[in-house]
Amino acid sequence: MAVPTRPPAMRESLLNVAGKSIFVARTGDGPPLLLLHGGGPGASGVSNYSRNIPALAQQFHVIVPDLPGYGRSTKGVERGDPFGYLADHIRGVLDQLGHERAHLVGNSYGGACALRLALDTPERVDRMVLMGPGGVGTTRALPTPGLNCLLDYYKGEGPTRAKLEKFIRTYLVFNAAEVPDAVIDERFEASLDPEVVASPPLQRPSGADALRIAWRSDFTRDKRLARLPVPTLVLWGAEDKVNRPSGGRALAREMPDCDLYLVANTGHWVQFERAELFNRLCADFLAGRR
Repeated sequence: MAVPTRPPAMRESLLNVAGKSIFVARTGDGPPLLLLHGGGPGASGVSNYSRNIPALAQQFHVIVPDLPGYGRSTKGVERGDPFGYLADHIRGVLDQLGHERAHLVGNSYGGACALRLALDTPERVDRMVLMGPGGVGTTRALPTPGLNCLLDYYKGEGPTRAKLEKFIRTYLVFNAAEVPDAVIDERFEASLDPEVVASPPLQRPSGADALRIAWRSDFTRDKRLARLPVPTLVLWGAEDKVNRPSGGRALAREMPDCDLYLVANTGHWVQFERAELFNRLCADFLAGRR
């Protein structure tokens, strides 16, 4: 299946969720499908899934929000329980759009959001696809070089294009040549938003609450994981340098209905590097064709 290159027309709106503005783009018809983006500098929903929206919109009503703190959504994230904060607002998006249930697809930070939403309210989730999700304990003792690079982006001399290019070409993908310069330029411009520079949504926990926050953000310590009824497909790049691929095996061991697909010669951005494979696997799994 060839990867569609012409994006469909998207309906854009700003939703009021708990007093915060959440930007949402929508296209396609069919069962509702939320695409939740990763948390790298300059990330946003539509840019994160640019190679996937056209294909998935052929079968689903694709809903692509900018997570709180990113893109055109209200900046700032609750530090005490960041994944819970994200999940609450994305659940609010479903409420605002009148959807009782939806499929969830989450990449990295968005994967952590999807997993938390499913753990808190499994009755709201039909099926779920996670790509290299955060919060599964693989970086608990020693963060990966890619995660360190991400968390240090706004430190030191502050954001620069060179720092962002290093993060994307060295740590996000397996094949650096796969990423056009225009993708880096767009992400860099977005990363310069003054509100984000003043308070980046992804930061290292610090202070007296750091241990408590770390525990709350580790799903492998959550006893609900072993009882989660949501059918789940985990996709993980075998060469992921941001979140260790061992996290996929941990989820497959703990979750009662979880398939794991380890993608060879692929980094953290499975949906970008292996778009054709990703689109096919997602469409088949979410439609029940396992």
